[in-house]
Parts: sequence; structure tokens; C-alpha cells
Amino acid sequence: MQLRADCQRCFGLCCVAPAFAASADFAIDKPAGQACPQLRADFACTIHDRLRPAGFPGCDAYDCFGAGQQVAQITFGGRDWRQAPETAGQMFAVFAVMRDLHELLWYLAEARRLPPARPLRGQLDRARDRTERLTGAGPDALLELDLPAHQRDVDRLLRRTSELTRAGAGAGADLARADLAGADLRTADLAGADLRGACLIGADLSGAELPATDLIGADLRAADLRGTDLSGSIFLTQRQVGAARGDSGTRLPESLTRPAHWR
Repeated sequence: MQLRADCQRCFGLCCVAPAFAASADFAIDKPAGQACPQLRADFACTIHDRLRPAGFPGCDAYDCFGAGQQVAQITFGGRDWRQAPETAGQMFAVFAVMRDLHELLWYLAEARRLPPARPLRGQLDRARDRTERLTGAGPDALLELDLPAHQRDVDRLLRRTSELTRAGAGAGADLARADLAGADLRTADLAGADLRGACLIGADLSGAELPATDLIGADLRAADLRGTDLSGSIFLTQRQVGAARGDSGTRLPESLTRPAHWR
């Protein structure tokens, strides 16, 4: 299954379904279900090539993990919400569910690639197969899905994967959900640390090394990753690195690409 966005096969769902508020990430307020004024009739963005200077770094960093084209082309069979407005509300609600399912698939794929997770591969494969089956369900079934329960089941596996991986690096500091906004972490020992859900907004991690560091759900907006070695970190996503600041010296896991604005 494709877990990277293919905007040409989507209907601009990320430009319509979510709400966003005027902030450092978005230049304007937009309620959920209302199209962004920058969305064209062909579902392309009028400022796609200059999102950051136009005040939309949040859009530039956004990643649906391929949920957009799944909803547009598979769940709704290529019917777009403009030509079939009766589908709009349901489509936007389904998109939110699908994005979460695709994010779970990304994490499960990452977990399976980690050598310490070898004893869990059977369970990881079963969780992946079940999640993939859910993504193929119809709109009504997706909206009736107990998504939090499924997320909890998968998260238990991801936590166990994290524990096994971090143990190999010495099981470092427990900083899960820690408020580290603006913190100077350049010389901190983060090997094997648990940074799940930590607030790292504006934190200085320049030159730091993060082997086997769990970054699932960590908020890296405006974090300084220049020269940082993230190649051995676990559960890092494209959205997280896209929201951060890095340079040519930043090392990323093989599954991620260097954001264009880092250049």
C-alpha cells in the first residue's frame, strides 16, 4: 500500500477537511469542511511553490501518509466532492479516519524494519494486515470503526518495539510527553531516550545524536536539527522533519527525504 501522498490523485482533502487557525503555521483561519481560498477548481494549490513565504508552513509540512488518494480513488471510487456534493461531509469525515489508519501503517512498517523487533514480527504483520483491511472498508464502516480501540492495540505493539529497540542502546531517559520547548539539548544524552509525545518546539538539538531514540508523536516544530544525527532514531515521520529546521549535515532515516526548505 502506498503511504506517501499523491496529490494528483486526491481531491484537495487536506485543504478542505481539517480546520486551522491563524498562527505561525497558517496565515488565516479556516473552519473544518470549508475549502481553503488557495484551492483551485482542479484541486491544486495556487501557492504550492511558495507556501512558507506566504505564511503556510503548516501546509508545507503536512503529510496524509497517502490517505488522500485512498479516500478519493478507492473509498469513493473517483467521485469528487464538488461534482457529487452529497458526498462531501462523509468524505471529509472518512478522510480523518483514513489518515490515522495510514499513519498506523507507517509506524508498523517502520517497526517491522527494526532488527530488535524480530520476535514481534508475527504480531506486527497481523496488525498491519488488519489495518490494511480496515482501509479497504466502505465509508459507513470506516465511520463506525472504534478507531481509538484499534489505535490502542497497535500502540501496545509499537511500545514493545520501542522498548526492545531502546534497550539495545541502553534504555535512556524517560522524557515521554516532557515539555522541552526551547530547551538546549545539544549535549544531552538522548541515546535510547523515550521522547514519545514530547514538546520539542524550538528546541536546540543541533549536532546531537539520537540513536534508538523514540520520537513518535514528538512535536518538532521549529526545532533546530542542523547537523543532528537522526539516522538511528525510531518512528520519525516526514511531517516531523518538515516542521523542523535542518541542513545538509542533518542525517535522516532512509525512509525519509530531506525537506526542500532545508536547502
